[in-house]
Amino acid sequence: MNNSVGNTARLIGAGLRALLVLTVICGIIYPLAVTGIAQALFNDKANGSEIKDKSGQVVGSSLIGQTYNLPKQNPDDPEEAAKPDLKWFQPRPSGGLGSNSVNTQYSLILSGATNRSADNGAVNGKCAKDAEEGTLCAQVIAAKEAVVADNSTAGYTVKPEDVPADAVTSSGSGLDPNISPEYAELQVHRVAEQHKLDVEQVEKLVAEHTTGRTLGFMGEPRVNVLELNTALKALTKS
Repeated sequence: MNNSVGNTARLIGAGLRALLVLTVICGIIYPLAVTGIAQALFNDKANGSEIKDKSGQVVGSSLIGQTYNLPKQNPDDPEEAAKPDLKWFQPRPSGGLGSNSVNTQYSLILSGATNRSADNGAVNGKCAKDAEEGTLCAQVIAAKEAVVADNSTAGYTVKPEDVPADAVTSSGSGLDPNISPEYAELQVHRVAEQHKLDVEQVEKLVAEHTTGRTLGFMGEPRVNVLELNTALKALTKS
């Protein structure tokens, strides 16, 4: 009986010692080591890839998209569609970005895609102007018409065939922070006109914020919209 109690006590003691040691290693030492290495070697990424404006204020993260919309006429009306603020470069369409009373440009409501097939609403493999309302085809056609109308200026007319896919479709997450250089270039004349800047100035800004393929072969060239708009704001204030 005494041996049994002694063995049980030793097992409990060994278990408690193991719990204490593993708690210290896995719950304190390891997290501190990983955090220290991350802060020392990857400080920017470890802190959320923050983007700061000219004054040093954090305006967002380079990993998550933001909307650039005009304030609603009736903030309490959930049915009122948001209208883009044409002074700024616009991101990809997204159902994952919304607004709140704290920061109307940076509120995450949900993340996800439409889950509609690529030919949703298509007839014989093509999207027609009379596509059924609510289908992907109808949304893409409406989005393309809006892009053409919004980005055509007195001296520059956008052709429907020049509208890139990312201008009318959302990404898989709905939170893509980047657009293609083609979509950025398409918006240059409108942005220049809105800010009374030379087109060449805005084109140079886009070129400076265009990132090539990762390692030269992975992915596609891209432009981070938040970084571009932050630089644009600094340019207009200089």
